Amino acid sequence: MAHIRETPGTAAGLPGLDCGACGQRSCMDFARLLQSRPEERVRCVHLEGRPPGPAGDAGSAATTTLPCGAGDRGDLVEGEITWKDSLGRDFDFVLETFPHEPGPRETILPHNPQVTRELDIRIGDILIGRPMGMSCGCPITHCGVAVDVDPRSGVIVWCVTGPLQPRAGAHKDVGYYSAQAYEGLVRSAKNPLQIGMRYWFMPRRCMLQWRHSGLVNALRRGPDATEVRVEGLMIG
Repeated sequence: MAHIRETPGTAAGLPGLDCGACGQRSCMDFARLLQSRPEERVRCVHLEGRPPGPAGDAGSAATTTLPCGAGDRGDLVEGEITWKDSLGRDFDFVLETFPHEPGPRETILPHNPQVTRELDIRIGDILIGRPMGMSCGCPITHCGVAVDVDPRSGVIVWCVTGPLQPRAGAHKDVGYYSAQAYEGLVRSAKNPLQIGMRYWFMPRRCMLQWRHSGLVNALRRGPDATEVRVEGLMIG
């Protein structure tokens, strides 16, 4: 499995995913909370069912997942990646978030495209929804912020984030949707990427750390990373 640099959060036996499901912004913040309120450990969904204990009791949780939300450029370097997802399956590259964006950029189409107009979805709106069916089938409700909206077709581009913003205030629920594309940066890959080839890839901030499959149909190579668009998405 892939390894991450130890932080105060991972040292406390937390997974280092920074998913926000516990209500804190990061595992580091949650670790600070646990210092005074250890009973709150049950709020970590990744440790659910594990008895609380001293630092490190979560065993390999800190060393079996890819880091999430560890910074714009990330902590991953090729020598630290074993190219296995959380279920031990191989993948080909890590898809990173664009700098200065709050999360992975995903193009989605609500199963009822009229929802985009009915909810008057606009750039900057906080949204929730769940990808269902052949496009993805992820069991996790996704949350994010809209960055582009086409009212005519119903297509929405959003940056997927954690659940803190929807929990904190107003949001719009698009319901079930189909995931059409991911866009991001690739800095770590087992083999050179080619347009027209299908790959297994790992979205760096995936809560489940499951591999995804997609067809690379756009590449733009830069000095530090390759900008990639992946369509025809599947998970698992």
